Amino acid sequence: MRTLNLGILAHVDAGKTSLTERLLQAAGVIDEVGSVDAGSTRTDSLDLERRRGITIKSAVVSFALGDATVNLIDTPGHPDFIAEVERVLNLLDGAVLVVSAVEGVQAQTRVLYRALRRLGVPTVVFVNKIDRAGARTDSLLRDLAAKLDPAMVAMDTVDGLGTARAASEPRERDAAFAEDLLEALLDDDLLDAYLADAATSPNISGMSHVARDAALDSAFEARVAKARAHPVHFGSAITGAGVDGLIAGIRRFLPGSEGDATGPLSGTVFKVERGPAGERIAYARLFSGAVAVRDRVPVGGRDAKVTGISVFEDGVDRPRARAEAGRIAKFRGLGEVRIGDAIGQTPRLRTEHFLRPALETVVAPVHEPDRPALHAALTQLAEQDPLIGLRHDEARRELSVSLYGEVQKEVVGATLAEEYGLEVEFRESTVICVERVTGTGAAAEFIAKAPNPFLATVGLAVASSDGPGIDFRLGVELGSMPFAFFKAVEETVHDTLREGLHGWQVEGATVTMTHSGYWARQSSAHGGFDKSMSSTAGDFRNLVPLVLMEALREAGTVVCEPLHRFRIELPAADLGGVLAALAKLRAVPEPPEIRGGRCALEGTIPAEAVHGLGQRLPGLTSGEGVLESVFERHEPVSGLVPARPRTDANPLDREAYLLAVSRRVTGA
Repeated sequence: MRTLNLGILAHVDAGKTSLTERLLQAAGVIDEVGSVDAGSTRTDSLDLERRRGITIKSAVVSFALGDATVNLIDTPGHPDFIAEVERVLNLLDGAVLVVSAVEGVQAQTRVLYRALRRLGVPTVVFVNKIDRAGARTDSLLRDLAAKLDPAMVAMDTVDGLGTARAASEPRERDAAFAEDLLEALLDDDLLDAYLADAATSPNISGMSHVARDAALDSAFEARVAKARAHPVHFGSAITGAGVDGLIAGIRRFLPGSEGDATGPLSGTVFKVERGPAGERIAYARLFSGAVAVRDRVPVGGRDAKVTGISVFEDGVDRPRARAEAGRIAKFRGLGEVRIGDAIGQTPRLRTEHFLRPALETVVAPVHEPDRPALHAALTQLAEQDPLIGLRHDEARRELSVSLYGEVQKEVVGATLAEEYGLEVEFRESTVICVERVTGTGAAAEFIAKAPNPFLATVGLAVASSDGPGIDFRLGVELGSMPFAFFKAVEETVHDTLREGLHGWQVEGATVTMTHSGYWARQSSAHGGFDKSMSSTAGDFRNLVPLVLMEALREAGTVVCEPLHRFRIELPAADLGGVLAALAKLRAVPEPPEIRGGRCALEGTIPAEAVHGLGQRLPGLTSGEGVLESVFERHEPVSGLVPARPRTDANPLDREAYLLAVSRRVTGA
C-alpha cells in the first residue's frame, strides 16, 4: 500500500489546522470539525496550544485516501517555532502550502516556500478563506507568481468571492487554461502546437485536442513532481468549500511512494516526547526496512531494544507489533534517543536547515531551591527541541536558552509552570552572534615536550570555508593511532568551537588534523594498566582545546550579527516618520513601493532592533502599519565588538585552563 507523508505548512493564522480538521472529516476520521478558537482540534493536543489558538508542536494524524495511507503532519506557523517545521521537511513526500486569500503571501510563506523549493518537495497551494471579506483571486495569483514562483496554475474558479456562499469549481479546459499550463511548463514545442494548432513537435505530431490535453496534463504533473510547478486550489477550511477539489489535487499531484520493507533498516527520529513514567517516546519515519517489537536496532550509534510500537492509522496511533518502510511510527525503548538520530543506516536526507535562533535569554528560578529542578526541566525541553541551545554557565550559576522570538519565551515559561511546577523569570533577550574565521592558523603540541602535560600529540590547522558549519578533516593516516582517539579529537573540535575567541559559536571553518601521536598501553611492574605511561582519549580531549584555540587565534575571527529582512505595509502619508525611525535603528530600507494611499517598504535591519521596531510602528502609523521580518544573513558587527563569557575552562588562558582541568580530573 502506498504511503503519502504530507505536510501542511503556512504562515500563522492562514488556517492550516482548520484545513487539517476538514481533511480528517472528509476522510471519515472525525464526525465534526474541531475549532481552533474553541480548542477542540485533533492535532492541537497541548493545553497551551488550545488556549493560545496556535500550533506549537508538530502533530501527526493518519487517514486513508483511496489506495494510499496519508500521514498528515500539522506544523506550527509562527516563526518562533520554525525548528518544528525544519524537522518535518526531511520526512515529506509532498506538501500543501496554505495561503490566506485575504492576507496573501506573508513573510513566513516565503520562508517556507523557499525551503520546499530547494528541497524538491512537490507542493500544492491551497488558497484559504475565500469566504472572508477582502478575499482575492486574480491579484493573489499575481502575488504568488511574483513573490514565490511564476509556475503557479489556478485549478479552480471561484463564485461568490468574499461572501459566506463562496464556492470553487474546477476550471474549464479552455485555451486560457491550456496557456497557463504551457507557461508553467516553459515547453516551446507544446506552446507552438497549441497556439498554431500544428504538429510542430514529433512528440505530439498528429495528436487530437484530447491527446494534446493528455500530453499537457502529463507534462504538468511531471513538473509538479519535481517541485518546478504548482497547482493552486481555492476554498475555505471553515465552510468546507473547495476541500473536495483539494483532495482530488492531492491524489493527482502527490501520489506518495511505496517503501521497501525488505531493504536495510533506515529511518530518522524527528520528535521526542516523554511518556507518563518519564520514558522517551521517539517519532520516526522509516525510509527502508522494518522494525518489530523486541528487535534490537542501532539508534544514533547505540543499540537499543524496541519495547513498543504505535503506528498512525484512522486518526489515532494504534499499538502494532511491526512498522514498515514509508510509515511514521512511535517507538518506545530507544533509551537516550535524541532528535535527528538515525535508526539503522543513516538515511539520505535533504540537507536544508533553518538557521539557529537569533536570541538568547537567561532563565532564573523565582525560588532559588528550584535551580536543580530548573536545570533538569530545561534539559528535557532541549531534548524535544535541540535548537533551544541550553547553556550552563557554572561560574555565574546561570542557565541560558536560545529563542526565535518573544512568543517562544512565553511558551517556555508557561510550559515550565504547568508541566514542571516551576516559576521562572527571564532576563531581557540578547542577540546571538557568530564568529567567522578570517584567515589561516596552525598549532601543534607533542608528547613529552614542554609545555604539553598530556600524553598526546595533536596538530591542527584552521582555515575559513564557505560552508555554514565546521568541516573536520584528517591530514594524517587513519591508522596512525586508535580510531577512538581520532573520534575524541573530532568531537572535542566541535565542542570547543561552540565558543570562539569572543565567546560566540564559530561557523564557516575547516579544521585539519596535521599531527598525531600517542603512547601505547603500558603495564606496571605488577602487570596492571599504568595510566601514567599510556595515552587515553582523555589526554586528547584535554589537549585539543589548547591547540585549537591557539590555531584559531592565529587565524583570527570576526564577530557577525544576524540581520533580518523586513517588510512594512503602511499608509503612504506616514512613510517619512517610519524612514526616520529605521535610520535610528540601523536599518537599510530599499526604495518604497507606493500604490495609491498605501506603501510597502522592504529592507534589512539588525535582529536586535526588530522587537523595538514592532513596538514603535503602531504609534508611527496610527495603528495601521504591519511588520513582517525573517532572518536573512549574518554581517560583521560595526563598532564595539560584543563578547560572551565562556561557560567552562578557558583554553585561551593556559594557566587557568590547566588548573581547571586538573581540578576536574582529581575531583578537587
